[in-house]
Amino acid sequence: MPENFVYLHDIDATIAQDMRYAGADNFTGRPLAGYDAAECILRREAAVALKAVQADLVASGYALKVYDCYRPERAVRAMLQWARDGGDGAATRRFFPRLEKRSLFALGYIATRSRHSAGVAVDVTLIELPAAPAAPFDAAARYGPCTGPASQRAPDTSIDMGTGFDCFDDMSHTASTAVTPEQRRRRAQLVAAMARRGFRNYPREWWHFAFAKSGAAPRMDFPIHPRAGR
Repeated sequence: MPENFVYLHDIDATIAQDMRYAGADNFTGRPLAGYDAAECILRREAAVALKAVQADLVASGYALKVYDCYRPERAVRAMLQWARDGGDGAATRRFFPRLEKRSLFALGYIATRSRHSAGVAVDVTLIELPAAPAAPFDAAARYGPCTGPASQRAPDTSIDMGTGFDCFDDMSHTASTAVTPEQRRRRAQLVAAMARRGFRNYPREWWHFAFAKSGAAPRMDFPIHPRAGR
């Protein structure tokens, strides 16, 4: 890895990891290019700040779970290719139940240039402690839309924020009033905890945060390999 990039597990092994783009439970339905291991990698300063968020939350009975961290630029290109391949995306329609697949970039739900590729952005949620194990993802199952009840979505151990992760819908906007007051309160709790340690939320996605103190970090395209000894 380039200098100053680290595995989150080596900074804080207590933060849960559910790296969606290394498997099939994502809007493309397959692992993305460059995700050769289900590992969260970040620039060191972002990882250390995330460790501080975790320490703040654990004291009140909560913890973090990350869905995506550093994202190779080749994966960003794969997302763009998927959006423009001419297919209707029926197999993964649960991630964008009210939108056309080809509109996702134009509407700002997927970026052509991502701070994930600089290692300073993270997709994250809250879990309650003690953490419960999730049921295994079944690629053949017919899960409900990401906007539907949590019990009908793909399995997840996170607190219900009103939508699933990577739900391309107005309901995912952080300040959406289409979710319940309790779900809005949980979103606000996550935003406040992250902001306290220097992370800024993307208003269209309650789960997406960028570490504001990293400045103009360059975007990278190295693949995600397993940690040594794994």
